[in-house]
Amino acid sequence: MGSREVRKNQTLLCAPIMAETVDKMVINMDTAKQSGADLVEIRLDSLKSFNPYEDLKTLIKECPLPTLFTYRPKWEGGQYDGDEKKRLDALRLAMEFGADYIDVELQVAREFNESIFGKKPEKFKVIVSSHNYHDTPSVEDLGNLVARIQETGADIVKIATTALEISDVARIFQITVHSQVPIIAIVMGERGFISRILCPKFGGFLSFGTIESGVVSAPGQPTMKDLLTLYNFREIGPDTKVFGIIGKPVGHSKSPILYNEAFKSVGFNGVYVPFLVDDVAKFLQTYSSIDFAGFSCTIPHKEDALKCCDEVDPVAKSIGAVNCVIRRPTDGKMFGYNTDYVGAISAIEDGLRGSHNISASADSPLAGKLFVVIGAGGAGKALAYGAKEKGAQVVIANRTYDRARELANTIGGDAVTLADLENFHPVDGMILANTTSIGMQPKVDETPIPKHALRFYSLVFDAVYTPKITRLLREAEESGATIVSGSEMFIGQAYEQFERFTGLPAPKQLFRKIMAKF
Repeated sequence: MGSREVRKNQTLLCAPIMAETVDKMVINMDTAKQSGADLVEIRLDSLKSFNPYEDLKTLIKECPLPTLFTYRPKWEGGQYDGDEKKRLDALRLAMEFGADYIDVELQVAREFNESIFGKKPEKFKVIVSSHNYHDTPSVEDLGNLVARIQETGADIVKIATTALEISDVARIFQITVHSQVPIIAIVMGERGFISRILCPKFGGFLSFGTIESGVVSAPGQPTMKDLLTLYNFREIGPDTKVFGIIGKPVGHSKSPILYNEAFKSVGFNGVYVPFLVDDVAKFLQTYSSIDFAGFSCTIPHKEDALKCCDEVDPVAKSIGAVNCVIRRPTDGKMFGYNTDYVGAISAIEDGLRGSHNISASADSPLAGKLFVVIGAGGAGKALAYGAKEKGAQVVIANRTYDRARELANTIGGDAVTLADLENFHPVDGMILANTTSIGMQPKVDETPIPKHALRFYSLVFDAVYTPKITRLLREAEESGATIVSGSEMFIGQAYEQFERFTGLPAPKQLFRKIMAKF
């Protein structure tokens, strides 16, 4: 590992080392090197006892990577609560003993830099940092802050702000890309997560990655492993296209794993990230450059995303929801699609063909079948439209009858309540599709329909894909029905999104292999 691989960017990866003893720090430094870090940030303020002269010598001598020393005081979000003179003396000593970088706070930077003037070793650099744990200021204020940091004599500027919403990160990208000096610009918190992955695209000096998950030196830090192997950090360059999933929540999504591995396998210059979005319209207006080339949309943003598109696919329009937005490279116009129903319907057709050995060339095996859809939300609508298009007779079942009736009227079908399904069997061999979240983690013991009613169905599909086999699917299989899991729909809709994102055929075998791991 390490820096042997080909790099598309010069951005360094730094592992924060926070431990209570020097011995533990030395062990962590080796782990950092093995995990692919370029340098380590040694947080002296995390040590329980610290003898500057002895400990700094040991840390520098034992470290297999370049070192950055930080001795963060309480007033800047750190743990050191002692005498200022002692703190700065320790940092000067680190410099004398051969540290590569030290980080000093803006408030004390000018006098510190004056005190070492003319004494700096050749390769040694001072990072001057400013942390804002409240928000992310305007571009103008950030520009002024960078100028103030530069005036102290900083070799490298570091600013860390806090994201109240994901649009805040765009201001940091703007500052980074226009900076004339080496700059570390990070946005803390879950909404700032993309700043840590995309900083090489905008020319950031370094990004931080933890050596173990959960042990972070600032909120929202990813692990070194995720940066390198999930997000392919070394491959991200100025011309890398950015894709991602817009949702809230979004941390659980498997999409980044799927698309990033697929991009890498076909040599496509793109990265796929989680976008934790509160306001879709604002997000799409803020990230309006053609570099932000395509988005998957998930709950609760599918309806709002549709309203933001310049053009919407007719099927998506009638469903009233999009799950895929593509930004056209020529003029930046946004096109909305719904690939959910395609994925689900084709998975259901494959299930029917498989169980009756019908050749794929024949008409849809759904033609003339009675197709019961549970749920009248976006996914319910999508499946109802898809089934109708294939010639099925559609029945909508929903907790509230009025919602079911409304959707049934729109597509030309029938409506029943969820409770009615218990005794509903006008014909045998019906098809059932659950599009609600009933049975989804953590409520895995729930099911939308009692087991005895399942014997009238030849195939049961569940859009829920965590867990892979829901109670509904388990009981359907026990009742003799063919079952189709939500992960089949997920893979089906992902093929089409991948092709829209890249213009390349989807690596279907690879998608199946990746999804099989979950």
